[in-house]
Amino acid sequence: MLRQLWRDLVFVHWRVDPSEIAPLMPEGIAPDVFEGATFVGLIPFEMRDSSVLGGPAVPYFGSFTEVNVRLYGVDSSGRRGVVFLSLEASRLAAVLTARTLFSLPYLWARAASAEAGGVLSYRSQRFAAGRPSTRISARPSTTAVTNDLLAEFLTARWLLFVSRGGRTVSMPNEHEPWPVYEAELLHLDDQLIAAAGIASIGSRAPDSVLYSPGVTTSFGLPQRLT
Repeated sequence: MLRQLWRDLVFVHWRVDPSEIAPLMPEGIAPDVFEGATFVGLIPFEMRDSSVLGGPAVPYFGSFTEVNVRLYGVDSSGRRGVVFLSLEASRLAAVLTARTLFSLPYLWARAASAEAGGVLSYRSQRFAAGRPSTRISARPSTTAVTNDLLAEFLTARWLLFVSRGGRTVSMPNEHEPWPVYEAELLHLDDQLIAAAGIASIGSRAPDSVLYSPGVTTSFGLPQRLT
């Protein structure tokens, strides 16, 4: 259904109480828990070479900066996946396509990235009421993260859960194992998490900051949850 290259991802995560997240989950999905807590992720990256329905990569409109706010859920069969609360994107055509075909909560934003002196910087401001924004700067290290259960919990996800037409559907995805590295968060000024309905984080420092140079991923056909 969908093939994309994700590049230069910064994974910024906070622990939160599952009871705060449960009302934000699609029907039939519960918060996935690690050591008594679930997590909220703020993840900026570069989308490249998106293609739909097996076609060629879409020029221009298939490559853009994205920043998403995501949660981690599990269905009644124990399958673990991702739930997106918002996905900021700088291409209006991509936003409309993703919302129409996949019911994903993409939002048009002025989003961009830069790299200088080994520091990755991302910024985004939404074209919507209130115009919530985010600014993130991080310095990836060369220290690989291996045999880390939390990093695996946050990145090893092979399903996407989304509400569609009043029902919850899952979309499987596959890609090579994430190459994950430690990263130092240099600057964060975020309004997207609060705009998604999560009030408890505020200015609290994140509990995990990771970096990945990226993977190519493919999404399969949506399936209704039974």
